[in-house]
Amino acid sequence: MASSGSSSVFNVLHFGAIGDGVRDDSHAFLKAWNAICTAPTFSPMLIIPTKKTFLLSPTAFTGPCKPRQIHIRVLGDLTAPKTRLAWGRPPRSTTCWLIFQYVDGLIIHGKGTLNGQGSVWWSSLYHKQELPNNTNSDVGERNELRPILLTIAFCNNLQISGLNVINSPSKHVKLFQCIGASLSNLYIKAPKESPNTDGIVIAESSHIQVHDTNIGTGDDCIAILNGTSNLNITRVACGPGHGISIGSLGMNGAYDTVEEIHVQHCSFVGTQNGVRIKTWQGGSGYARKVTFQGITLRAVENPITIDQYYCPHLIHCQNKTSAVKVSDVSYDGVQGSSMTKTAINLSCSQSVPCTNIQMNRINITSARQEFTTSSFCVNAHGRAGISIPKMGCLRK
Repeated sequence: MASSGSSSVFNVLHFGAIGDGVRDDSHAFLKAWNAICTAPTFSPMLIIPTKKTFLLSPTAFTGPCKPRQIHIRVLGDLTAPKTRLAWGRPPRSTTCWLIFQYVDGLIIHGKGTLNGQGSVWWSSLYHKQELPNNTNSDVGERNELRPILLTIAFCNNLQISGLNVINSPSKHVKLFQCIGASLSNLYIKAPKESPNTDGIVIAESSHIQVHDTNIGTGDDCIAILNGTSNLNITRVACGPGHGISIGSLGMNGAYDTVEEIHVQHCSFVGTQNGVRIKTWQGGSGYARKVTFQGITLRAVENPITIDQYYCPHLIHCQNKTSAVKVSDVSYDGVQGSSMTKTAINLSCSQSVPCTNIQMNRINITSARQEFTTSSFCVNAHGRAGISIPKMGCLRK
């Protein structure tokens, strides 16, 4: 089943996988995973061959593994079940389709497609009949019923490249508690109307690189959540979607922290937002040492936003004095066009001001002839160089 030598090669077909897109290959994939995870070699490789479509039920690939590195070469396509029933009931029992956990040195690469078959989930998001009986739940909780397509948890020194990741029921790729990861040359797509289908979500992770990637979904292209630090995002094309967001942070009074986030040479086309920081009232912690550099915008609705009054569904929105502290945020070389008059909106907490906000080489003009762009600030402090629109609202 594997070649001899220091770098054994395994093929899922040798473990009973069919690849006709109809019969469930999950058991065969787990047999192959067990073989590669226990292989007595330094860097074994698992091949998912081309010209095949492998149907997988929700599957967990769990370590720790014996090899220092594990390569998974995805040449063929993987597809999730096409009906809700095939996922199993109740839906709350399944939080993701594919998960890799406790596997250090994991390398996933190839030009295959991971298809989450999300359309069977999107239409039921707001239908209470999809919830278990006698359940009182708001929109956010109902969203949690839908699985994440690919979760990578507790994995260090990770590389993912080249994949097409499409049509997730919920978020497409999530990193959780990973140290040292590179995500590159990914193509992540879902319809603009698909609800909460974030492209990449990063939480409680550090020393992460995301680059040369194309993302267009129904929510944030990249969402940066609590506990994330030393993240570099470079040459990401975003659209459609809700932009690149830090947060939301501080929900339900949480102490959340994010720092050393650097977004550069990224483009946004037709997105709801460009670069955004969003926090709830009542939280605490900080979002600091953030740079947005070399950002290109085309017909973006809200190009630059700090929103410390985030309350997306306008339900139980309460005024509270505590807030996540936003500081040391630099915007440099942000240019393009806005679909709305207020191209820059820095709505900071009344009690915890934003400090050391730096604006340099900003040129955001109107995408429409009927207005010129403007800026709006609440309790935002910092400095601005030459800027279009003018930043007279930014306090020194």
